[in-house]
Amino acid sequence: MAFPRLDVHLDVIRQNAAAVRRLCGQHGIEVTGVTKVFTGAPEIAQAFIDAGIRRLGDARLMNLQKLAALDAEKWLIRIPMPSEVADVVRYADVSLNSEWETIRLLDAQAAAQGKVHKIILMADLGDLREGFVDTDALLAVSRRMAKLPHVALYGVGTNLSCFSFVHPDAAKTAQLAALAAQLPMAGEPVVSGGNSASLHLMVQGGVAKGVNNFRLGESLLFGKERCCYTFLPDTRQNGFILHAQIVELKQKPSAPWGETGVDSYGNPPPIRENKGLRMRAILALGKQDCDVETMRPVDAGVEILGASSDHMVVDVTDSLTPYRVGDAVAFELGYFATMRAFTSVYVEKQYL
Repeated sequence: MAFPRLDVHLDVIRQNAAAVRRLCGQHGIEVTGVTKVFTGAPEIAQAFIDAGIRRLGDARLMNLQKLAALDAEKWLIRIPMPSEVADVVRYADVSLNSEWETIRLLDAQAAAQGKVHKIILMADLGDLREGFVDTDALLAVSRRMAKLPHVALYGVGTNLSCFSFVHPDAAKTAQLAALAAQLPMAGEPVVSGGNSASLHLMVQGGVAKGVNNFRLGESLLFGKERCCYTFLPDTRQNGFILHAQIVELKQKPSAPWGETGVDSYGNPPPIRENKGLRMRAILALGKQDCDVETMRPVDAGVEILGASSDHMVVDVTDSLTPYRVGDAVAFELGYFATMRAFTSVYVEKQYL
């Protein structure tokens, strides 16, 4: 059996995605399932679809290409690079945009491919990532778009809690809904009011009427909303279990000795409490493959002490399991640990 190995429990993901989709549906909000954390793996994206989600979004065209055969509307949720507009039109039905020149390029490429590409214009409501701060400028671009034959205005969106960590609130969602009402389009616009950080506001009844879409990834996979970091009803947190093999197991002092330097980022190392001799295991896994801050051992008697690029050190003294060299230690992963595990070519993926 290969190690390190990431076991993906598709039943957990289906359950979580269905629970969150139902919850959003009670508030009139449709879900775009974001696939970027698992690099667009079609097995997991299909679990979203099985749970009733009909829109998939990703920040990378390489991931959207993997999803081409799936029966869902595809969104590019990162502002397109001008150099990639041909593939944007080829692999995405919809893209999020904030630059007029890129929109013109998309129109030209859609004409060349005989398509009409849908565009959501992004409004910056305070997080200072993508989007128009000047709403008059956004509306002016929307009117200019109406003259282009191969792009179609699909709606308006915003992003919060990702860069400056500005929380969504009732006033910001009302501002977005009011902006959507001014768009020069006949049908109902998509009004994409944020990500998993918006779910707490939604549950509290604070999302303005007219907001009808969220772009969700973390909540679908882990059942967690990102504003207050609480778990949502009927969700589970054990969808991604990483197994790493022990390559060294020795009793060692718990505190280092000798003059210390700084880590790779120029920071001093943590001060280690001297607990005497402890049984320490080295795992064949490192920061290139996982994020130690967003993972926890399944065995409550195991403590993560830290990691370098390709070694993880854990304390197994208090475990009731008699570990040996060659045994595997299991970890339940959170968002960033999952992202690194999927990005790492050194981690075997197994879908269960």
